[in-house]
Amino acid sequence: MADARERRLAALREDIAGDIDALLVTSLPNVRYLTGFSGTSALLLVTPRELFLVTDFRYATQVKDEVGDLATVRIEPVSLWNGLWSILANAGNAVAVGFESAHIFHRDFQRLLENSAGGNRQWRSQVNCVERLRESKDAEEVELIRHAAAIAVEALERTLPQLAAGLTELEVAGVLEKALRDAGSEGFPFPSIVASGPRAALPHARSSSRVIEPGDFLLLDFGAEYRGYCSDITRTFVVGTATSEQRSVYDVVRQANALAAGSVRAGMTGQDADALARGYIEREGFGEAFGHGLGHGLGLEVHEAPRLARTAEGTLALGTVVTIEPGVYRPGWGGIRIEDDVHLGTGGPEILTDFTRELIEVA
Repeated sequence: MADARERRLAALREDIAGDIDALLVTSLPNVRYLTGFSGTSALLLVTPRELFLVTDFRYATQVKDEVGDLATVRIEPVSLWNGLWSILANAGNAVAVGFESAHIFHRDFQRLLENSAGGNRQWRSQVNCVERLRESKDAEEVELIRHAAAIAVEALERTLPQLAAGLTELEVAGVLEKALRDAGSEGFPFPSIVASGPRAALPHARSSSRVIEPGDFLLLDFGAEYRGYCSDITRTFVVGTATSEQRSVYDVVRQANALAAGSVRAGMTGQDADALARGYIEREGFGEAFGHGLGHGLGLEVHEAPRLARTAEGTLALGTVVTIEPGVYRPGWGGIRIEDDVHLGTGGPEILTDFTRELIEVA
């Protein structure tokens, strides 16, 4: 990890050199990416030669274990910002200091303005300085995501025999989330989605007290977390015997998933990747029923760059891990989504979520 952190810091310093004298990092996932610190209270100042991390008493022991000698650590008893001002007061060369405009509250932005009042310090808005580096995963990161994906698949395998009509969506979510914990998940990257019957047509449904009935679609969208890295998987089942219509529409989504997951490549734009699945779904007559993007990046956050969507013009970086999640949603009838996590390596796409995509009928 130490070597990876040093490489990341060197790349960040090279990117910002000549534009700003230092960068204030306030995004906790970005702090973790650069230093390994996983606490919930931190400010990080990156200068050309030094690294300063400010946290509070709760993390005095943890920060030593996770960060070591990589950064100068300050345990601030009152306010993290007091610690930052003290550090900056001794950093006379840090005149133009960047800040992460997407990750700062308005009150904290006011603090920056107040700090620069009457002095020569300039605060300069920066966007995606660290996120750009995070898009391409190194080998260790890919293995952590692979492990998180294996945990999610194991949890689904444990849950599947317990699915049945008569349970509520919330009861299924409880079974699934216990299985995730039992399989080794450190947490839940997002609230698990269990949507049945007509509610399966809601792409981001909240699990509810609805009782699952025979003939329902049952959509499960969930993830696992391992050493900070996330997985994200969706499978859709039929409770009881599937109708010919359910099988037919399901097969459209399954084919779209297979086409996109097998053809997506680093170097494509997000638009091109999205079109792999969207074009097929449109040709099958369900274009209007696929209203969201094909996928998103996956790593320390369950939703991060890049985007795979009709409007995503950015290029997919070599080494990125993305979700491939086409769907068809028909109000009043139900919905189907099949989602996999895919690593875009030098040898092409590698699917990390190893669970069948064939339609399964549950009791």
